[in-house]
Amino acid sequence: MIILDEYRLKLKDYRKDAEELGSIIGADALRQRLSQIEQQASSPDFWNDSAKSKQVLAEQKSIKDTLGEYDRLMSDIEDAETLVELASEEGDDSLDGDIVATVGRISSELQKQRLETLLSGEYDKNNAILSLHAGAGGTEAQDWAQMLYRMYCRYAEKNGFKVKTLDYLEGDEAGIKSASVLIEGGNAYGFLKSETGIHRLVRVSPFNAAGKRQTSFASVEVMPDIEDDSGQVQIRDEDITVEAHRASGAGGQHINKTDSAIRIIHHPTGIVVGCQNERSQKQNKEMAMRMLRSKLIEIKEREHLEKIEDIKGDQKEIGWGSQIRSYVFMPYTLVKDLRTGYEVGNVNAVMDGDLNGFIDAYLKQNRENRP
Repeated sequence: MIILDEYRLKLKDYRKDAEELGSIIGADALRQRLSQIEQQASSPDFWNDSAKSKQVLAEQKSIKDTLGEYDRLMSDIEDAETLVELASEEGDDSLDGDIVATVGRISSELQKQRLETLLSGEYDKNNAILSLHAGAGGTEAQDWAQMLYRMYCRYAEKNGFKVKTLDYLEGDEAGIKSASVLIEGGNAYGFLKSETGIHRLVRVSPFNAAGKRQTSFASVEVMPDIEDDSGQVQIRDEDITVEAHRASGAGGQHINKTDSAIRIIHHPTGIVVGCQNERSQKQNKEMAMRMLRSKLIEIKEREHLEKIEDIKGDQKEIGWGSQIRSYVFMPYTLVKDLRTGYEVGNVNAVMDGDLNGFIDAYLKQNRENRP
């Protein structure tokens, strides 16, 4: 039987935290603004300016999503408080499972919504396109890249995001040489942008018969999924090479049957993108072009460039000198972020997708360093 007093105190703290969260997001002001928008949208001349109308409706959706999440959180707290009181009054331990599950859900949701308050970037609300590349080191590095691929898929699943594999190039003996996935869900890019960089693994290699300790590297790149309606990116046909090839690795039943996979090389920047998940070559090309546009826009914004033509290809080697995080499996277990200093001893939990602590530390550091 759970200790009801302990859970009663937890819920008291969660209610206080949730009320503070309501003040931070300005829940009352958002409700007033939503009412104004609904009145505005009911006006007969609302659609006279279609561009402005779309902006207003996008704001309405954003407010509804924010308030919906917050209201569900408060409702969960009230439900849990009711369950605790009911179990206490009736001495009914059959409610223990419901109480533990609800309180656990509240804790996770509170952490998620707190993180959302730290997001302020233009594209933070967008879906994310995450790409992985194995560093030098052959099979060992390719196995590490696949471990990271699984880690991000598990993170997405745990946080309610959808994962769609766009490109997947298998390793020579094990693992992967590279992969790209689309992670769909609110604020996916805002949360995952902190993962961009070189990830270093230290372990006793399962591929080394002598049992020697091995260091491996893999790069992670995260960009927002941007639908470029603004026309700010012009990709000329003469600047790209489109290559068709046979798909490889994780995919549907059509994988490896036709040369439907597409790889696009953007010569002015050296950027290479690919897609193999769609059913046809045409669909793969459309997705690859979308990835290329997103990448060009993200680099332009991140580097504060005036025009796309100013982008230079990133020639950094995947190795020492630019790593953001170390994962140590032997002789002890530790995962440490080298930018924030945040560290966790439970490496298995991290590899199973428990990344919120690292993301939280990164976003808080960014907010503190913001001018």
